Amino acid sequence: RERSSEFARRAAMECVSARCAFSAVRGAASGRRACARGAALRKCVARREFVSTTRSGSQRAKNVTRMVAVDEKSAKAGSDAGAQQLQPQPKQELAAGGVQTRRAQKRQSKIVCTIGPKTCSKEAMMMLADHGMNIVRLNMSHGTHEWHQAVIDNVRLLNRDHGYNLAILLDTKGPEVRSGDLKEPIVVERGDVFTWTVRKEHELGRMCTEVSYDDFVHDVQVGDTLLVDGGISSFLVTAVRGPDVISECIDGGVLTSRRHLNVRGKSASLPAITDKDWEDIAFGLRNDVDFYALSFVKHEDDVRFLRDYLRERGCEALVLPKIESAEAVPRLRQILEVADGAMVARGDLGAEIAVEEVPLVQEQIIEINRELKKPTIVATHMLESMITYASPTRAEVTDISEAIKQGADATMLSGETAGGAYPREAVDTMARVAQAVFALQSAPGQPAAGSFYEVPPAPNAGDARADVAYSAAVLARDLNAAAIVIFTRAGNYAREVSAVRPRCPVLAFSPSKDLNRRLMLSWGVDAFLIGFDEDPELTVHRAMRQLRSSNQVAKGDVLVIVSDMLNGAGDSVNTVQVRVIR
Repeated sequence: RERSSEFARRAAMECVSARCAFSAVRGAASGRRACARGAALRKCVARREFVSTTRSGSQRAKNVTRMVAVDEKSAKAGSDAGAQQLQPQPKQELAAGGVQTRRAQKRQSKIVCTIGPKTCSKEAMMMLADHGMNIVRLNMSHGTHEWHQAVIDNVRLLNRDHGYNLAILLDTKGPEVRSGDLKEPIVVERGDVFTWTVRKEHELGRMCTEVSYDDFVHDVQVGDTLLVDGGISSFLVTAVRGPDVISECIDGGVLTSRRHLNVRGKSASLPAITDKDWEDIAFGLRNDVDFYALSFVKHEDDVRFLRDYLRERGCEALVLPKIESAEAVPRLRQILEVADGAMVARGDLGAEIAVEEVPLVQEQIIEINRELKKPTIVATHMLESMITYASPTRAEVTDISEAIKQGADATMLSGETAGGAYPREAVDTMARVAQAVFALQSAPGQPAAGSFYEVPPAPNAGDARADVAYSAAVLARDLNAAAIVIFTRAGNYAREVSAVRPRCPVLAFSPSKDLNRRLMLSWGVDAFLIGFDEDPELTVHRAMRQLRSSNQVAKGDVLVIVSDMLNGAGDSVNTVQVRVIR
C-alpha cells in the first residue's frame, strides 16, 4: 500500500508536468514540437498499466489512473495534429454554397508546362493537370515529330476521356546559333584563348570548335562578348581572321557539344522562321495545335507573316512572339500590336541585353499587352532550382508572385517539368503561389492593390463591349457574385472580361472545342462546351444546369451573365444579367 501510494504521487507529478507541456504545445505553431510532446505524454500513459495493476485501496491512485486516461486521448490528438502539419495538405473540395471558399481556391493565372521524357506518358500528364497544368508546351528544339505526336495523342485522350480542357502550345526552335560537336568536354579558364570557326574540318584542335552559322564571322566584331548557354561561360572577341573568331575567356567553365551561343546586345542575321520551323508549323497544322510561340522575333513582319499564313489555311491558332532578342526590345509595341499575345523568354533575352534590364522589359511587355487586352506568358528560370531540389528558393517564389501581380496571364515551367526530378512538386508550388496572390488580393471588402482588379477601359475608347465587360466586373464585385458567366462564339467577350480582371472566376460557354482550348490562356477564364439554341433563354438554363451538376456553383449563388447571343429576331444583343441559382 505504501509503495502504491508513493508511485501514485510520482505519477501525478509527472502527469501534471506533461499536461502543462501539452497545453503549451497546443498554442505552438510547429508540428514537430507537437509530435514530440505527444510522444512524451504517451510515455506517461505507458505507466498507467503499472498503476492499474497495483491493487491499492488508495483513492489517490484511482484518480491518477483516470487523469492519465484522459491525457491519453489528448496526447494522441496532439501527436496526430503534429503529424498532420508535417504532411502535405490535400486539395480541399469545393464547399457547397461557400462563395468565398470557391473563390479562394480559384487560380486566375494559368500554368504552362513543358513536356519531356519525364512527363510524356498519359499518367504523368494527368498528374500535372490535376496539380494545375492548363497548357502543354511542345519544345520543337528537342524530339522528333513521332515523339511529339505521341504527346499530342495523349493530350487528346485526356481531354476526351477524362474531361480535361488542356491546350497545346508549339514552341518553334528558331534561328539558334550553336557550337559544334566535341570529342570530349573542354575545360576553359579565365585568360585562355579559344577559337570559334565556320571551317568544315574534321580536326580543329583542342581549343577550337565549329559554329553552325556561316555568317557568324560577319555578325561579331572585336570587343563583342560571346555568351555560352546564356552566360554559363563568356568570351571576349579579340580578333576576326577569315573564317575564325579569336576570343579570350572571361568566365571559365566546361564546354560541351552543341552549346547555344549569343552575342551580347546583338541578334544573329538569320531569318526568324527557318526551314525546320516551317516543317514544325506544318506538323502543328496537321494536329490543330492551339498556340504557336515564334522564337527570336525581331520585327512585327515576322509575326504578321506567320499569322497570315495560318489564317489562309483556316487555322485560328494564336501566334505568340517570344521576346528574347535585343532587336525586338525597341519595337515592342509594334510587335505586340500585330500579335495575339506574347511570351517573355527571359533566358535568351538576358543573354542579349543587360540582365538588370530584363525585369523592366518584362513589366513593359505585360503592361502593353494588358492595354491591348492580349495574354502574356512569363517564362524561363521560374523554379529552376526544383529541377534538382524538392523545394524552391524564396527568390523563385517571389519571382512568380511578382509576375502575377504585374498582370501576367500565365507562368511557365521548362526543365522543371520536362526533365526535372520533381515535376509534380514544381507545378504544385507554382499553383499554390498563384492562389496565395489571388486569395490576398480578392479578400472581401478590401480594395485591390493598385490596378490589380476591375481595370477600367481607356477613356473615350468608344467600345461598348469594353464598357459592358467593366460594368459586369464591378457588378460582380459589389454583389459578391460567385462567377461571371459568358456566352461567346468567337471568344471576344471572354477576352474583354478577362482584361478587366474581375475578382471572381469567369466561366465561358462556347459551341467550339477549339475556341475553348484557346481561352485557356486568358486570365481567369474556364471554358465549357455548349450548343447555342435559337432561344437564348434555353441556352442560359442549360448552362446553369451544367454548372450545378459539375459543382461549379451552388444554390443561392449570385451569377452575373454577359452575352451577345442572337435574339429571336436574329439580332445580336449585348446584355448583362444578374441571376441567383435556385
